[in-house]
Amino acid sequence: MRLSIIVPILNEAEALPGLLDQCSRLQNQGCEVVLVDGGSDDGSVALVHARGFKVVAAPRGRARQMNAGATQSTGELLLFLHADTRLSDQCLEQLKHHLNLTPVVWGRFNVRISGRSVMLPIIARLMNLRSRLSGIATGDQAIFISRVAFDQVGGFPDQPLMEDIEISSRLRKLAPPTCLPGPVFTSGRRWDRNGAWKTIFLMWQLRWAYWRGTTAETLARRYR
Repeated sequence: MRLSIIVPILNEAEALPGLLDQCSRLQNQGCEVVLVDGGSDDGSVALVHARGFKVVAAPRGRARQMNAGATQSTGELLLFLHADTRLSDQCLEQLKHHLNLTPVVWGRFNVRISGRSVMLPIIARLMNLRSRLSGIATGDQAIFISRVAFDQVGGFPDQPLMEDIEISSRLRKLAPPTCLPGPVFTSGRRWDRNGAWKTIFLMWQLRWAYWRGTTAETLARRYR
């Protein structure tokens, strides 16, 4: 199965050098890389072009950008990578090994969070445990989905937040997620900026409210 890696970007000029270095390595390993811009005004698109990558333009919104990237990609397996998340060297090997053993419907990797707070390793372990027990994956865990399954559930829902939670719920009806050890490394900038405990409390508030039926649009305003 050819792997297409889809990366939504929006004003990520600071993170782009490291991201594009990784994208180059992934291309050299045979992956298709699709970068999708949602209207950056910080020079991100120029930086991407300067490195020789093409950029797909899409309406702003992570779900819309990822759906646009999926439409423009050609792989049978889609991996959605946040701009501030990096795959470790083991990730592709783990994915290839698992594909040799059994068909993959969808799944994710264990995550580690990079940042200053001493709470981040604990937060990451709890995120991975929660994901394994609930069958729900978050975008930070680099969700991968077969194109067949992605089309079956209609792609990511057109909503400004919790799109990863929603598509996980839909995919879980097709099959339980494949949980690979990875790890992937994601930025802890939100935890560092706003405080670990405050961010944890906010995340749980938002998840609880979403489960109770609060719209993603309402939650997105609180998340900002």
